[in-house]
Amino acid sequence: MGKITGFKEFNRELPSKRSPEERIQDYKEFNTMFAADKLNNQAARCMNCGIPFCHSGCPLGNIIPEFNDAVYKENWEEAYTILSSTNNFPEFTGRICPAPCESSCVLGINKPAVTIEEIEKHIIEIAYAKGLVKPKVPLIRSGKTIAVIGSGPAGLAAAAQLNKAGHIVTVFERDDRAGGLLRYGIPDFKLEKWVVERRIQIMQEEGVVFKYNTEVGVHILADELLRDFDAIVLAGGSTIPRNLPAPGRDLKGVYYAMQFLKQQNKRVSELEVQGEEILATGKDVIVIGGGDTGSDCVGTSNRQGAKSITQFELMPVPPASRTESMPWPTYPMVLKTTSSHEEGCNRSWSVNTKEFVGDENGNLTGIRIVDVLWETDVFGRPVKFAEVEGSERVLPAQRVFLAMGFLFPQKIGLLEQLGVELDERGNVRAQEGVYQTSVNKVFAAGDMRRGQSLVVWAISEGREAARRVDQFLSGYTSLESKDAESMYA
Repeated sequence: MGKITGFKEFNRELPSKRSPEERIQDYKEFNTMFAADKLNNQAARCMNCGIPFCHSGCPLGNIIPEFNDAVYKENWEEAYTILSSTNNFPEFTGRICPAPCESSCVLGINKPAVTIEEIEKHIIEIAYAKGLVKPKVPLIRSGKTIAVIGSGPAGLAAAAQLNKAGHIVTVFERDDRAGGLLRYGIPDFKLEKWVVERRIQIMQEEGVVFKYNTEVGVHILADELLRDFDAIVLAGGSTIPRNLPAPGRDLKGVYYAMQFLKQQNKRVSELEVQGEEILATGKDVIVIGGGDTGSDCVGTSNRQGAKSITQFELMPVPPASRTESMPWPTYPMVLKTTSSHEEGCNRSWSVNTKEFVGDENGNLTGIRIVDVLWETDVFGRPVKFAEVEGSERVLPAQRVFLAMGFLFPQKIGLLEQLGVELDERGNVRAQEGVYQTSVNKVFAAGDMRRGQSLVVWAISEGREAARRVDQFLSGYTSLESKDAESMYA
């Protein structure tokens, strides 16, 4: 590696951020970029370990030590070539990935891990600035046509790879813009939408066709797709949110998180917001759900000027650091304080919601909750809970956002028309590594197949599904897989 003793000489650092007081005044990204020397130092911390567990920690199999070495040497073309060989969209993962690679970093055994995610973001942004990211139009077209359903990270990755293989790819998106949850789920302060649009523009110049405001199963029937395309990739995501059917659920003021977040993303992009406006301005806001989507609701509520913000989680508070039940190099389920939490939020764990309280006009006025006590197994994992006697109370709330995750893909329409087999969780059944469904020439990838997961997993699934589609159509494939690190061994 570039500096053998780098991991001894330099500590982990992250770029500075604008203060919470300043950044809640707008929806811009608030992380700065490293100065050249700081970036060089962070890349130097990669320690040339004998077995780089970061490879297996990354769902994409990113070739991390090699691109760190190239960054240290300031060889940006090499760094970009290595990174883009396994990751179609490092500008996305470098901003919003929870970085399971860092949890697997060997240096992380007894020191803070290498700042892999930040280095990845810097590689791609420097590559764009230096003109290294260019449309690559296939020299030869196969004549085979492929329909990709959904333009989220899985659909985009599958489309990019299949277009690279020379096939004719059309992406169908029911919204008015491409990106799926990248576009309308993740707030701009985490991922500004010009970043998404920049990549879509490149894909269009490479030959991928995008058809918007087109819901397959409604505007185009499944039989038409099966007739007109040689292969179909289902990448519509896991879109049915988990509900909380407590008394008062139908009160005005109780919404799913995505209803709230999608509206604000449209406002920031100066697009028309249709239907009832959902705003947190001047309201007592309660967010139910402790994950990233709940955190996004907190950050958005702060920017809208909420009166107060409280985030509830049914599960007990996670430990602050690894325990015996989550050893290195597994991904640790530890307490996570996000940038949105830094901006202001009351957080409570082991809280169960019993009722949404409203007035005579059907408007939400409060929420009845109770504390719970969890019983754990021998590994310290919570298994069942009981209510704490005397802890029931009502908190004021005029807005409640349900951010408890997603159950499965929408079945009405396309999936019913295709007649694809579903698994026991309601996802499209398609074996991992094969990605082909029970219907001939129909494949599935991403959250629609594996259930709600990470953006980095969606990209990985899209890439791997594209390999299988290419093999199905051509009898062979030259598309890279997770084993692409052998190219640089």
